[in-house]
Amino acid sequence: MEQQYFLTIDNGGTNTKVVIFDQAGTQVAAQAFPTRGLEPHAGFHEIDLAQLYQDLGTNTKKALAEAGLTGDQISGVATVGHGKGLYTLDKNLKPLRNGILSADSRATELAEEFEGRVSEIFPISHQHVMPSQAPVILRWLKDNDPSWYQEIGAVLSNKDFIGYLLTNEVKQELGDASGNNFLNLPEKRYDQRLFDFFGIEEVLDCMPTLMRATEQRGIITPAAATVTGLAAGTPVFGGMFDIDACSIATGVLDDSMFSIIAGTWNMNIFPSETMASEETGLMNSIFPTGKWLVEASSPTSAGNLAIMLKMLMTSEIDNAKADGHSIYDDLEVFLQTTDARFSKVLFFPFLYGSNADPDAEGTFIGIRSNTTKSELIRAVYEGIAFAHRYHVDKLLAVRGQKPTVVRMSGGGTNSKQWVQIFANILGIPVELVSATELGGLGGAMASAVGLGVYPDLNAAVDQMVTVSARFEPQEEQVAIYDQKYQSYVTMLEALNGSWRQFKSMQERIDL
Repeated sequence: MEQQYFLTIDNGGTNTKVVIFDQAGTQVAAQAFPTRGLEPHAGFHEIDLAQLYQDLGTNTKKALAEAGLTGDQISGVATVGHGKGLYTLDKNLKPLRNGILSADSRATELAEEFEGRVSEIFPISHQHVMPSQAPVILRWLKDNDPSWYQEIGAVLSNKDFIGYLLTNEVKQELGDASGNNFLNLPEKRYDQRLFDFFGIEEVLDCMPTLMRATEQRGIITPAAATVTGLAAGTPVFGGMFDIDACSIATGVLDDSMFSIIAGTWNMNIFPSETMASEETGLMNSIFPTGKWLVEASSPTSAGNLAIMLKMLMTSEIDNAKADGHSIYDDLEVFLQTTDARFSKVLFFPFLYGSNADPDAEGTFIGIRSNTTKSELIRAVYEGIAFAHRYHVDKLLAVRGQKPTVVRMSGGGTNSKQWVQIFANILGIPVELVSATELGGLGGAMASAVGLGVYPDLNAAVDQMVTVSARFEPQEEQVAIYDQKYQSYVTMLEALNGSWRQFKSMQERIDL
């Protein structure tokens, strides 16, 4: 087979990457840059779209140079991106204002109100309501920023906006749309009743044509070629919602395995032949293979670690940098030399929101006069894994038994010691695959299938995915973590319903 290369732009809430793979799944280049989030007000998480395009162009050229390739050697391009959030075009189909990231929480109260009536739409969308879903944000804009709302000519997800920048085609991939409360899920189409429910009935006219992940979106335009270094005319494919891309890139194609993504968001998923019911609290969306994706998620993962390190370890971060290494190198040694007994503190990783009570906020429980900073840091690592287990337990209740293995992806996998903590807290073996940029690999698979290199995604997985490491649960550690997790859940449930009063107090003080 002639050597082919596939380039993926993987736009995450924390970092954005441009990655190149060959048809065997070998990663030949990767360039990353911070997703330059803006926070104009508390709870608002936005991104400058012009700056994003400029950064994408610069790093695409860098990735090509790293791989020693020219733009015309790239066979296909795909886009992968964070789900939810909102990216808008104006009436002339030009970028409109800032993009809104998936960590945005401005519409929390609206989401709570809609979720209280979710039984009205669950039989249609098979989705619960979250603050960062586009329909909720659109309603917030209609109520609070009508000038923006009235300018909207098209509504896109993150990766479909990137696809628009590359091709000038306004299209929406099914997976993203279905995970955003926009689709009649059984019929795989927009449904006026959903837009009426959210009070944004006029937005239906702004929704793009739907497409599949492996379908060609368009081609690189001459303008995009100038910005990115890619060749004009290169095919661009639909691409995937990041959780779909990571699941496929780790070889999770059915419910025998779970996929966990420990990144900005806490994602826990498995492909299924059936959808989860409303009472489970789980989300359903369209998986690129044709199955349903059952999802339990919240913004309670590795993004919390980055914030807590900035709060607690400023001097250590500076010292590590001065010594020519990363604070994460020091923390890896720390995790290796401590274990489940080390910290008696519990951490709730709710800095961006909760997977329990919508008003919950981040907190430590169990601090004493002799508690050390090191105990707090270890508690953060553990608390994030506990938040994942809280979701996984809900998936297990639907599936009925544990999967054979969990395939893990996201920034959390950069720490092998943290992956071992996950295995011990979940009580399930955890495997990693050889590719480090899994969203990028999922996008490459979409291109490979779209170009006919492989007949379908299952065949692409067989040829492009390799397991590189396995972490077995350690019996003694599992027993300790089971005790800690039970306390975590007990305290979490005890606080549920009390956070609203706490939030009201905070709001009164701000007046």
